[in-house]
Amino acid sequence: MITIDIKKLIAACSVCCCISAATTSCSDMLEQDSDLVRFADKEMLTNATDTIYSVVGIMKKMQALADRTVVLGEVRGDLVDVTTYASADLRAIASFSHTAAATAAVPAVSPAGSSSSPAGPNKYNAPRDYYAVINNCNYFLAHADTTLRNNQNQRIFQKEYAAVKAYRAWTYLQLALIYGRVPFVTEPIVEMSVDETQYPLYDLQQVCQYFIADLAPYATTELPGYGTIGPVDSRLTYFPIHVLLGELNLWAGNYREAALCYYRYISTRNGANTAWPTGSLRLEWTRDDGKYQRYSDSWSMPAFGLTSERYATDGELVTMTPGDSIPTSPNYSSLPSLFCTSTQNDGYYSLVPSQALLSLSASQVYCNLTTTGEVGYAPTNLTDNRNGDLRLATAYRTFNYNIGGLATTTGRPTQQLAEKYAYTTNVHLWRRSMVYLHMAEALNRSGLPELAFRILSTGVNNRVIAEMQHTYAADSVWLAQFDFPNTLYVLRTDDPTAFNTLGIHSRGCGFTENNEFYQMPTGTLQQQIEAVEDLIADEEALELAFEGQRFYDLMRVALRRGDPTYLATRILARRGSGNASGITANLADPQNWYLPFLTE
Repeated sequence: MITIDIKKLIAACSVCCCISAATTSCSDMLEQDSDLVRFADKEMLTNATDTIYSVVGIMKKMQALADRTVVLGEVRGDLVDVTTYASADLRAIASFSHTAAATAAVPAVSPAGSSSSPAGPNKYNAPRDYYAVINNCNYFLAHADTTLRNNQNQRIFQKEYAAVKAYRAWTYLQLALIYGRVPFVTEPIVEMSVDETQYPLYDLQQVCQYFIADLAPYATTELPGYGTIGPVDSRLTYFPIHVLLGELNLWAGNYREAALCYYRYISTRNGANTAWPTGSLRLEWTRDDGKYQRYSDSWSMPAFGLTSERYATDGELVTMTPGDSIPTSPNYSSLPSLFCTSTQNDGYYSLVPSQALLSLSASQVYCNLTTTGEVGYAPTNLTDNRNGDLRLATAYRTFNYNIGGLATTTGRPTQQLAEKYAYTTNVHLWRRSMVYLHMAEALNRSGLPELAFRILSTGVNNRVIAEMQHTYAADSVWLAQFDFPNTLYVLRTDDPTAFNTLGIHSRGCGFTENNEFYQMPTGTLQQQIEAVEDLIADEEALELAFEGQRFYDLMRVALRRGDPTYLATRILARRGSGNASGITANLADPQNWYLPFLTE
């Protein structure tokens, strides 16, 4: 029997509530004092002040999870490597040294099923921070008076109730992905006189099934709108339930339902009869230059591209966790100093692109189409990561000149800038490309690989859907549920001058629709599914690198194929096929994918 000390786990997870003034006057959305223990003597939350500040208090607890969401999802993958300046904690995570990642008190057997031995603490392995969020969510859900109605007979707290259910579901999903099996607690714990043996251990599938059912009644519930608090639009701080249901169903293997969940978000995000296309953001060589010396970049533009934090009908960002702007705050994000040269790290950054990512990016074939219609391909002898896909050349850059007062000197590494973390202390968790790529995953595993491929190559609208209804005649009724009006989703192949929908591969590889080296795989249906799945996994690497998705993208494919070596082979090759990975754990054994669950 697995021993989990719930009392120790919850001891530092006291229920909190924001009780400060209703407005903020500085740049941190969650600056309010929300760590005071409250509610123990209060039966119900019955007014807007209680409810709003309870939700914001949960948001503040979420800050503690933001950095490790990226670190645990990226540093354990194949796209990032650690430098010699990385902390022991980071190196332990990267090398899957689970004993080094453990904290002082170790249960007899970890929830993942592997035995552990005592070692020093690792700051990225702290389950209690997740349970701090969960316990606050449980308290809110138990005490919010959802029976209250306004004079229009609308439930007053329904939006907040749905938002908190989504916070709890996302947090439990993270726990299951990190630890394998976790104590499952759905009522608030405000006293330590609990019997920890009453709580079951849930694995990933059980977590997914529970929250699919738990969230389904709230799928169409509008989430709260608190306006702009500080510089942050509050709509970007929630987990949209359609997307969350898509994620849960994707992990659960309910592929058709997952695809529909992502589609429902895409088709309703901006209201009825509107669109949220993939957009036209891209990196593109000057089309008629021929020398491949200059390219344009709308993909990373801070006003509306990769790094934008605005909420708009064409917005890229879906969900983020606001960070603190004060470096001494415990919730100040360390990600900029892990990925970039900064005054905080004195120039000694910890994380760099892996050789596997550099090789994958360089191996892509960039297709050019001149304004006179001539197809050509970029040369393969360019510098500064400009071979193949152009996204890496923008996402990661090195410099030999002064940045922030730190001149490159002997003994200090070349200065580095990772675009995704260079200009913000907020942590971006979900964005548009992820939604589309995960929908492609679900469609592919639903037996529709050509439709999934079109998300990568050309984009999708109703003209494409009609083609797919002929290709997959047996699925035509199911496909009819997807509606991407041609007037709202305009493909570049339909209108080269006024398009708003691109295949995602074209974001960094030019005119994919004309690329003879990027074609729909052939073979049996199963062979096509696995080949398209490999292309999607590569595209997730090219588009979402450094964002905390990679380890889980590989895990998802390995689990659905029943092939742990799919994950192991890629991670062990992060430094190239001829270099030692620095990993001694047997990653062909899924038990070694998880951190030990510890309560101290």
